[in-house]
Amino acid sequence: MLASPAHKAELCTLPFDTPNNRVYPETTPSQSTAHPPEGPLLVSDDLDLEALRSLVAGTRGYYARDYSMGLGWNNMRYIIETALYHGSLLNRTVIIPSYIYARSCEFENAVCAAHAQMVNRGDAINSDEWRQLPEEQQMGWKVPMSVMLNLTHLRSSQSFVTVAEYLRLHGLPPDLELSNGEWDTQKFHQNPSVYDARGKPPSLHIIENGWYDPQGLNRVDRLPEEMKSRGHWDSLLGDPARDQHSGWPSPSKTDAYLALEQALSGRQHVLDFDRARTILQNSGIRGVISDEGLTQVLNDNGWEVLYTFDGALGMDYVKNVVNPIKQVAPRDSIRGFVDDYYHFTEDVLFLRGAVHYERKPASLWFTSTFARDAFARLVLFQIRHTNSVMELSETMARRMQERVGGRMWMGAHMRRGDFVRYNWAMQADFGDHLQRIKDRLDQGRAILRSITPQSLGTYAIPDGVVNPELIRHHPPDKDDLIYIATDERDPGNLAYLRDHGVLRASDLITIDDRRRFGWPLLVTDVLGIVEQEVLARGAFFYAHALSSVGGGVLNIRAASGADPRTGRVD
Repeated sequence: MLASPAHKAELCTLPFDTPNNRVYPETTPSQSTAHPPEGPLLVSDDLDLEALRSLVAGTRGYYARDYSMGLGWNNMRYIIETALYHGSLLNRTVIIPSYIYARSCEFENAVCAAHAQMVNRGDAINSDEWRQLPEEQQMGWKVPMSVMLNLTHLRSSQSFVTVAEYLRLHGLPPDLELSNGEWDTQKFHQNPSVYDARGKPPSLHIIENGWYDPQGLNRVDRLPEEMKSRGHWDSLLGDPARDQHSGWPSPSKTDAYLALEQALSGRQHVLDFDRARTILQNSGIRGVISDEGLTQVLNDNGWEVLYTFDGALGMDYVKNVVNPIKQVAPRDSIRGFVDDYYHFTEDVLFLRGAVHYERKPASLWFTSTFARDAFARLVLFQIRHTNSVMELSETMARRMQERVGGRMWMGAHMRRGDFVRYNWAMQADFGDHLQRIKDRLDQGRAILRSITPQSLGTYAIPDGVVNPELIRHHPPDKDDLIYIATDERDPGNLAYLRDHGVLRASDLITIDDRRRFGWPLLVTDVLGIVEQEVLARGAFFYAHALSSVGGGVLNIRAASGADPRTGRVD
């Protein structure tokens, strides 16, 4: 049975999707990591040193992160999205990894190793997570970031450099980049910039992991002046030792405040907007029927309205930005990212550790719809896949439509692999899993038949435009083939899919496609982003709420003008 929030505790812990329990020292010793042997060159020289210098000179310095390189690509992308948004808030150049680790090869390992550097993932990130697997399943491949994202397009709106580019700017060799994705606070700061006439190494300020958003603290983009005024924000309060140079006075806990406070639970110290209304109504608090009235009552009683995005099944593994919601939080729990960190003038501002698990998109809340929409635009329109990915996915989608006689076609994501091992799959039995998908697609077929051009709508995103082309063709027939993207590789299960009317990527990709695309299509993570784009072009899409893949597909669908009724994640 699919896990619900109430059953979440029954799930086995998924590797690298859990809170980071590592204790990070307050000092900054170098945590050097063993580097895998040298392999093919992974760094693009599209920008020369002068172009990189000019890019950085237009900002207030760098923003660095520790990146969780053990995570799959979609979670890595979520973290990069967050880093880019944080950097834009602070007007700093964001430093992102030069590469990611692809987690499997579509052929024998030696085939991928002939084109990309193969590493033992456990050795690379100092983890024993995969040690119990056969050695060939412990391997990964270094894939350049320029393969995963269209960096040229991204640079048209965002200021960033890769770690390798940062090292070049400071006269340091690229092999200093740590294989576990962490920022080396000593080695990365040993040389001045090649353009720094003062000859001083880059200065550093560290945001310790426990200062960013510990339990009970709600990190937001910035504190509006009207919120500061309501709550009497005081420059004499706060804990300077934790980068808090102002703070809120102790709140006056009214009956309304206490009623809401008693309902708080879990890591996220917030309540949904409508739940707050119900709590106050049940407590005899008047004037909360309208949204405006509720907001006023909240403000009068020490609470604030915040903006974010809804997850799926009450959880945030699917960090899409297509379902905006409002939540409420105690004012005294709120701290602004800009308010706490913009004033630092060090060359590098470094956020230590992971701030991904159990966080909302951007790893913070927004205090305005304007800020929320700015982040959504970054995710939906500014971060794109490469032209090669887009072209191949369009070709595959066209072939899929031809296979169903020119009608609309439907697709789904079927996560197996480690999800089966950790009891996170929709259904443990493979046949039951496929049947669940087919049941959802049957419902999707009925939805497609009910949609008219006049009823078309878009997701609640900024700049959304209806795309009538998505329903221009006849709806699918009951016996039409369906497309499934899956990490299942058992020959018997793959034969079962074929026998039950399922097409996969290998049915739509030709040898000429592979020659044009090049070696990256050999690795599963690159094929995965191609398949995300393919699924985004289907008339109906279904995926699992515990897999981050579905969130990425929904974002692409929303940006392309799909109707929200044509996508389902549960």
